[in-house]
Amino acid sequence: MRILITGNMGYVGPVVAAHLRATLPGATLVGYDAAFFADCLTTTEGLPESLLDAQHFGDVRDLPASLLRDVDAVVHLAAISNDPMGLRYEAPTAEINARASLRLAALAGEAGVRHFVFASSCSIYGFAEGGPRREDDALNPLTAYARSKVATEEALHAMAPRDMTVTCLRFATACGASPRTRLDLVLNDFVAGALANGEISVLSDGTPWRPLIEVRDMARAVAWAIGRDAAAGGQVLSVNAGSDGWNLQVKDLAEACVAAIPGTRLSINADAPPDKRSYRVDFGLFRRLAPDHQPRIGVAEAIQGLRDGLAAIGFADRHYREGRFIRLRVLDALRSRGRIDGDLRRQSGTVAQPANEVVASAA
Repeated sequence: MRILITGNMGYVGPVVAAHLRATLPGATLVGYDAAFFADCLTTTEGLPESLLDAQHFGDVRDLPASLLRDVDAVVHLAAISNDPMGLRYEAPTAEINARASLRLAALAGEAGVRHFVFASSCSIYGFAEGGPRREDDALNPLTAYARSKVATEEALHAMAPRDMTVTCLRFATACGASPRTRLDLVLNDFVAGALANGEISVLSDGTPWRPLIEVRDMARAVAWAIGRDAAAGGQVLSVNAGSDGWNLQVKDLAEACVAAIPGTRLSINADAPPDKRSYRVDFGLFRRLAPDHQPRIGVAEAIQGLRDGLAAIGFADRHYREGRFIRLRVLDALRSRGRIDGDLRRQSGTVAQPANEVVASAA
């Protein structure tokens, strides 16, 4: 089996690659990434790309059709990956997250790819009062990032490919340690604050609901989607990926971190205006379709993994929210140095290798 992973040099990609290497040892794994975050490493174990058979560099908007030759499955992770980046770079978010995704899906279909896995998001539910949201409930995307995920899902369903099984994994909010851990995610930020400053500051009143999923459990969901039979969910499937037990309020996450990291102070802004992003999610369909690939990692284990991973690299940056583990800060720094423009395209002369050249190979 030959698997192309886009966005493999981000936060989730290295964990997905490691899981696929462990569970599909005979597979050929190929990465494709713009490498914006290549140096944002949070590991002492070397480059995670060493697990791949080949690594290509380039903008997903320009991914060459030749890379899809003989590919059995595409795992499409490449995206402008959170709300702050989407707010700052709204037009590129639509181009990269939606239009480039649909171009890639069309190219994959033409190349005879059998499985296309799209990393969507539960953030498309936005603000949802009442019970947990199911897949057929109304969507309420509040941000450019969420709107881009809705647009892609809708177009993939309309595309209705006959020979390619498409799975849109509506992931809960990611958390946990990775070789490129992000600290602009709620649980990860709380653990970083506890370690660096001895304090967790909750900017909201703590009542918003968030469903979460640990990155290793995201990788398990991807592995299921790669092998999913169209009879289990249909030719094109959108499914909430996570666990009912991980529907938690922000204050619950903060308190769990305080319990796991003794001496941490907790402040919650009780006077903050209501956070409009609040929703619970029903993961019953995922549980029925993928009983052998259900999330296994709980809150305490996720916190421990983050704590130990950050401690291993000597993390103690009191101003981490301005540093390289915050994705928006990295993009802004690249732009200020003239490496990328306002459309998040590389400037001439700043890429060391041609976009479609194999620059690393374990084969």
